[in-house]
Amino acid sequence: MLFNYFKIAFRNLLKYKGFSAINILGLAVGMASAILIFLWISHEISYDRFHEKKDRIFEAWNKGSFNGKVSCWNTTPKILASALQSDIPEIETTTRVNWADNYLTRFGDKTIMMKASMVDSTFLQVFSFPVLKGDIQNALMNPSGVVLTASTAAKLFGTDNPIGQTLELNEKFQLIVTAVVQDPPNNSRFQFECLLPWAFLRAQGWDDDYWGNNSTRTYALLKPGSKVESANAKLENFRKKYDRDDPTGGFFLYPIERWRLYSSFTEGVEEGGMIEYIRIFTIVGAIILLIACINFMNLSTAKSEQRAKEVGIRKVIGAMRHNLMGQFLGESILIAFLAGILSLLLVQVTLPAFNTFTGKLVEIDYTNPLAWALWAGFILLTGLIAGSYPAFFLSGFQPTKVLKGTFKKTQSAINPRKVLVVLQFTFAIILIISTLVIKKQINYAQNRNNGYNKDQLLYYFLTGTAEKNYDLIKNELLSSGIATSVTKTSAPLTEGWSNTWGIGWKGKQPDDRTLFDRFCADQQFVKTAGLELVKGRDFDLAAHPADSAAVLLNESAVKAMGFSDPIGQVIQDNGQDWTVIGVIKDFILHSPFAKTQPMVIEGAHGWFNVIHFRLNPTNSVSTNLKNAETIFKKFNPSYPFDYTFVDQAYASKFEEEKKMGSLAALFAGLTIFISCMGLFGLATYMAATRFKEIGIRKVLGASVASITSLLSKDFLKLVLISFIVASPIAWILMNQWLKGYAYKTSIDVWVFVATGFLSLTIALLTTSIQAIKAAVSNPVKSLKSE
Repeated sequence: MLFNYFKIAFRNLLKYKGFSAINILGLAVGMASAILIFLWISHEISYDRFHEKKDRIFEAWNKGSFNGKVSCWNTTPKILASALQSDIPEIETTTRVNWADNYLTRFGDKTIMMKASMVDSTFLQVFSFPVLKGDIQNALMNPSGVVLTASTAAKLFGTDNPIGQTLELNEKFQLIVTAVVQDPPNNSRFQFECLLPWAFLRAQGWDDDYWGNNSTRTYALLKPGSKVESANAKLENFRKKYDRDDPTGGFFLYPIERWRLYSSFTEGVEEGGMIEYIRIFTIVGAIILLIACINFMNLSTAKSEQRAKEVGIRKVIGAMRHNLMGQFLGESILIAFLAGILSLLLVQVTLPAFNTFTGKLVEIDYTNPLAWALWAGFILLTGLIAGSYPAFFLSGFQPTKVLKGTFKKTQSAINPRKVLVVLQFTFAIILIISTLVIKKQINYAQNRNNGYNKDQLLYYFLTGTAEKNYDLIKNELLSSGIATSVTKTSAPLTEGWSNTWGIGWKGKQPDDRTLFDRFCADQQFVKTAGLELVKGRDFDLAAHPADSAAVLLNESAVKAMGFSDPIGQVIQDNGQDWTVIGVIKDFILHSPFAKTQPMVIEGAHGWFNVIHFRLNPTNSVSTNLKNAETIFKKFNPSYPFDYTFVDQAYASKFEEEKKMGSLAALFAGLTIFISCMGLFGLATYMAATRFKEIGIRKVLGASVASITSLLSKDFLKLVLISFIVASPIAWILMNQWLKGYAYKTSIDVWVFVATGFLSLTIALLTTSIQAIKAAVSNPVKSLKSE
């Protein structure tokens, strides 16, 4: 019997090749889309979940009130780690991870730039980065030791054993290789090419015991059986014990499983983060698969007239309804199986492009039995969902009516297939509106005045001897006509590396905890960056040597300090007085979607990391860059000429939103594609059920245009209903999404008008093909049976 069912199923697939192809392709596209989304989601939720002690690993977070709001952030004082271990009995050990920096690394005649993180000796005991060579217990105990990743070791030593070999870092540090670890996987926040011991940081004078310097990340490993709630209760007022300068606020431990997905707080309460996108795309994946199943239902029932007599004869000879339902469900599962195979091929072909598109490195593990079990379950579920309605529908035909030629009519105003098509297009229209709003929000932020001139502005990190030779480099860049202005700063113009609530000024209230961005700059900063001066002047050490203790304020800082005339005012920071010499218009240092923070730009005091220079527009960019490279190689010969255009760095601030918008557009397009297949199925079904009616109308003189209009208008009504249902839902969803941005666009009427026009146009084009085909058919064929 089972073999007979499959034989009938294959015969039907071959008999109706066109419909079978559309059925399988529609399901395959939907299944492939769902698989890609699932792979992306599984990659996101897998971040740092491979660590063996993950259930006991926590990150220390700060919590405090600033600008009238409660803020949480995950950089901490360096001294916190030892205080946690000595004061919190629930903690087994702690480890710190400082910033990752690039080091010029040399072994023999091989030279590479190596990305290094400075960590405590306990790092490899807390986190699971398997040691391939060397001693894991002592790998980071040696102050002159270095731990390499496998790929870095291969670059420097090939197949030779690197343990005990000596490397030269930045042409002045001699370090011995103590261990080799596996490369960090793509789904980890820790991305490094080598690990340097904390003693290396201390030797450079970068360590400190200042509780106000939040500059490192601190991690805690709880003892087995310890409760994080107990530890957090002790951390609430931790600053009162140690931080005399700022005894308010506290710390808390944050679990590893929430680092990637959440880590977003509003008024001290966890609000969301990446988990919001995961929830959205989980729903989108389910919707796409559901639409593909709906498409299958419509196409299956569209051919119901051809299967009706088969059902009638089977019932007459004794087949029960559950036997027929089993047969039709088996057919749908078979089609789902064929679509599943095709979907895997589609995924495999598109996966490289998808990885490039999303910036991820996801893949299918074909060696994992669980993956195959999930795939089989996915096919079974898809087949059951897709085949449920056709099975109930087809098995419900009454044999007496079918065999007498009375076919089941579906001319009612509301029937299941129309509801399904409305549902399909409702989802599709919601996705289209959402895509347009996301695109509009990105454009809105991109068009926001960033406050400086990005055109032909570059920056270069002060590596090697570039800092010592800065004046020589600057003079040659200017005298050779390569650059029109040059300055040095503490950080790139597109990044904020320091902030503080410790700024003082005349009239400051004791309870004022305004958070300021802190930036340092050299002379010609305003000119080089293309900032707009509101009052005062730029830094000019040649004419005003006292500018080494001068400061520029942005307009938000002037407002926060309450200055009516800021020029000449004195502020305090780091125990030093700074005189205000100028006020600039606000410029975007952080996110273009967020409100600009108050900012102080302090004059030269030795904290410089970056050269900014603006290329001379009278020369070609390629010529300027070639000549600039010659100058930098002359004064910093060991280091590569690695530069960054500021406009490119600024554009990278939109990457996350652009990726999400592109994904939404991609899946909206797939949804429309599959929905149109469903609409085509309904058009085919309607044309089949009204075949004789069309013939009679043609005999009575109806034109092709009138018949096409007659068949198409019903479909357009369904799409219009979908638009009416989808619009308020999309508005609510997008309005809620926009609330997460301080600087946001509006949801204009044109978004809905454009979506409605696009949806109706696509629907009209899809249905017109089948409507015209029915309208031009020979009426003799439809009426000859009479």
